[in-house]
Amino acid sequence: MPSVDIVYIVQRSVMKTEFRNYLTRKQSEEKEMEYKAFLIKYAEIGTKGKNRYVFEDTLCKQIKEHLKGLGEFAVRREYGRIFVEAESSYDYEDAVGELKKVFGIIGICPVVVEEQVEFETIKKKTIEYMKECYGEKTFTFKVNARRSNKKFPMQSMQINSEIGHYLLEEYPNLSVDVHHPDVLLNIEIREKVYLYSKTEKGAGGLPVGTNGKAMLLLSGGIDSPVAGYMISKRGVELEAVYFNAPPYTSERAKQKVMDLAAIVSGFSGNIKLHIVNFTDIQLAIYEKCPHEELTIIMRRYMMKIAQEIAKKNKCQALITGESIGQVASQTMHSLACTNEVCTLPVFRPCIGMDKQEIIDISEQIDTYETSILPYEDCCTIFVAKHPVTKPVLEIIKRSEEKLSDVIDDLLKEALDTVEVVNVCPAYTA
Repeated sequence: MPSVDIVYIVQRSVMKTEFRNYLTRKQSEEKEMEYKAFLIKYAEIGTKGKNRYVFEDTLCKQIKEHLKGLGEFAVRREYGRIFVEAESSYDYEDAVGELKKVFGIIGICPVVVEEQVEFETIKKKTIEYMKECYGEKTFTFKVNARRSNKKFPMQSMQINSEIGHYLLEEYPNLSVDVHHPDVLLNIEIREKVYLYSKTEKGAGGLPVGTNGKAMLLLSGGIDSPVAGYMISKRGVELEAVYFNAPPYTSERAKQKVMDLAAIVSGFSGNIKLHIVNFTDIQLAIYEKCPHEELTIIMRRYMMKIAQEIAKKNKCQALITGESIGQVASQTMHSLACTNEVCTLPVFRPCIGMDKQEIIDISEQIDTYETSILPYEDCCTIFVAKHPVTKPVLEIIKRSEEKLSDVIDDLLKEALDTVEVVNVCPAYTA
């Protein structure tokens, strides 16, 4: 008997694996169905109190913004749900792709809508839906009805039972599993009837615009775009500052940073990119300060400039892509020295991550291939051969005194000549 149980378990496991593979193959066919709506699921927003509507309204606004140009869509809140209804033809893949970039969404359910709220119509529509989605395959299912329209004469449990019975009669190869079904068929009865059984994973987080605004120090590397993405995921609106060093760095390096900002803006919304000409400040530091302190002193002035721009643009914090110990300027001692010039909080979402973890996220959000393009945004002549890894703040400040005759004018010039570029997901130079 034990051996029979083992064989049964193995066979059932194989069947489930085969069915999942079938669902993957069937995915492209499903996209051909005429989904008239999407049910949007969220997680954290549901834990909010009396201000929950603020998060829901912001999420609706973000959804509309992301779907702009893909067709006509109506986005509305209804009894703890958000529905996106197509009012014109649209491309399924494009719409789902954009919805996956909206922070605050954890699930995107493509929905078949039935206008007639009558049981016979629901039964017929359900049978058609299951046939179109899954054909004649053998699998387990469960019906999960939700009756928000109290005028409908049947209760949820009765709907579950009756629809399940009809499906078993129509498709004898199906079986019911109320605990771990292969397919969970959801039926929501409101002013209309909504059928869905599939959920696309969303980005999670909170809607952008619900948690203030911050200034991202954006470079052409791997880390800072990831940092911007991660903070934006917490509902923070982004602006960015980039430190340019012509003629020591090329226009391709500048374009690379714009391209990275455009990719991140696909998640965060449009980004105002502030491009600072930093060359004269770097040259002054190179000429007047100890070379082993070049990196830390340059970093301090970058933070000062970024903070000034942030305050002018009503940002509440700075964001960097620093990770403890990754390079000399990111040791605990170095971070303490750079923090000293800031009065705004500095957020470092990558601080406890190793390089591979950061790379994994960059690949997930499609910034990696752009980040590794060979267009450096920091000229090698400004990089110390043997940088100090444990800078002492008092010593760094004494070194900065050597700049006292020129630095105020250089900082003013850098701030007065900032170039501002409004970057959006479709940005091209």
